[in-house]
Amino acid sequence: MPLKNDSGEIVRWYGTNTDIEELKRAEEKLRQDEQELQTIVDAIPQGIHVMDPTGRVLYANKSSLEYTGLEIEDVRSENFRARLFHPDDFENINEERERLLGAGLAFEIEQRARRKDGQYRWLLMQYNLLRDEQGHVIRWYATATDIDDRKQTEAKIQNENLALREEIDRTSMFEEIVGCSEALRKVLLQVTKVAQADSTVLVLGETGTGKELIARAIHKRSRRSAGAFIRVNCAAIPSSLIASELFGHEKGAFTGALQRRLGRFEAADGGTIFLDEIGDLPIDTQIALLRVLQERELERVGSNQPISIDVRVVTATNRDLMAAVAAGTFRQDLFYRLNVFPIRIPSLRERADDIPLLVEYLIERYAKKAGKKIGRIEQKTLNLFQAYKWPGNIRELQNVVERAVILCDGGTFSVDETWFIQESPQDSVAPSLPIRGLLRLRENEEREMIEAALVESEGRVSGPSGAARRLGIPRQTLESKIANLGINKHRFKSA
Repeated sequence: MPLKNDSGEIVRWYGTNTDIEELKRAEEKLRQDEQELQTIVDAIPQGIHVMDPTGRVLYANKSSLEYTGLEIEDVRSENFRARLFHPDDFENINEERERLLGAGLAFEIEQRARRKDGQYRWLLMQYNLLRDEQGHVIRWYATATDIDDRKQTEAKIQNENLALREEIDRTSMFEEIVGCSEALRKVLLQVTKVAQADSTVLVLGETGTGKELIARAIHKRSRRSAGAFIRVNCAAIPSSLIASELFGHEKGAFTGALQRRLGRFEAADGGTIFLDEIGDLPIDTQIALLRVLQERELERVGSNQPISIDVRVVTATNRDLMAAVAAGTFRQDLFYRLNVFPIRIPSLRERADDIPLLVEYLIERYAKKAGKKIGRIEQKTLNLFQAYKWPGNIRELQNVVERAVILCDGGTFSVDETWFIQESPQDSVAPSLPIRGLLRLRENEEREMIEAALVESEGRVSGPSGAARRLGIPRQTLESKIANLGINKHRFKSA
């Protein structure tokens, strides 16, 4: 260091000595550590990029360079990413990558990169960061894992599932939807129109007409087809448990609730829930269902915490809901919520033109199942099928064909004519109570009426002299009521 006089001339020099041995050793140790780290990184069989806070590549390990066939100078160039990644992925993902880098949080992206042989393969890019003591990002580390085999397998499975679903659609046609009558075409046209609308649908029709299959058709053709289709038979669940079944419950909500349980609505989130026999829903549960439809949220039994859900609701009934509203057993506001898009399923007697096609389809189905070859149907047999009124609709038709196939010995399909003998009005037992009257009864009165009918029918529920016929209600409905009321129908049978 010079010492100058007033004229600016140097008169002396002063020198100082500083021991920098420790500093030199530290620098050498740092270089050795960096070299060792680089050696370790190069030994990892996974592509690794080291980047600055803006995402510019500073270094790429040996695996990455060998995979891409690039040199370190190529990796550090400005257009490196545009050269390496698939044009479609680069355009679509680059903006998202810049946003995530700016957010300063670890993230991952799947995109296709060009291998040194020119083939594009899927990579999983996982970005992790290093911060300084002040919390600023000083380095980004991106690891690249080849997942192309996994992506190919996923695509194959997806295609196989799609093909399987299409095959199921072709080979497992439901009996209720087989046909080309004008009445059926109108229903299917309604299904096609409402499927994409996500509106609530009310399916109406007699027992055995295929209301559930129409609900499934709506789901399969909707935007929710990849989601769950959850079916609930409201008449088959005891009144005391229906709320828990639909909306779930918390642990300790009632005796026997030993743990939290998710309800059917939560299970159907993102998909469709089908509420069959909606006319049998208790009033208090109707109120909760109305809230779900209005607010798109529910509360589990034993909780006051609302849970948002996204579920399409399709309901069905064979009852006259307007009569139930008039009788005070069904809420009017709920009826209007459910009746957004009603679809009435025609009975089989309204689709007489479809019967030959249905019979042929069912014969083929059950003959194959029984290992038989039945190739001929007499016109007289078809006439019998078309003349019959089919009170049980297609479910009854299905049972008759299956029984006939089992009994058939040759290649010609035939049936016993006595199966189609229909009772005249004077021979049949007149219903002692119309269904609308039964709807107005309180539980104790309903129990007495059902037990009286079971006494008269000696414990028989179905058939011409069964309790269901005497009460004027469908057999399934009566069976559900017997179960809900805890009635032992066997004690009414005669010795």
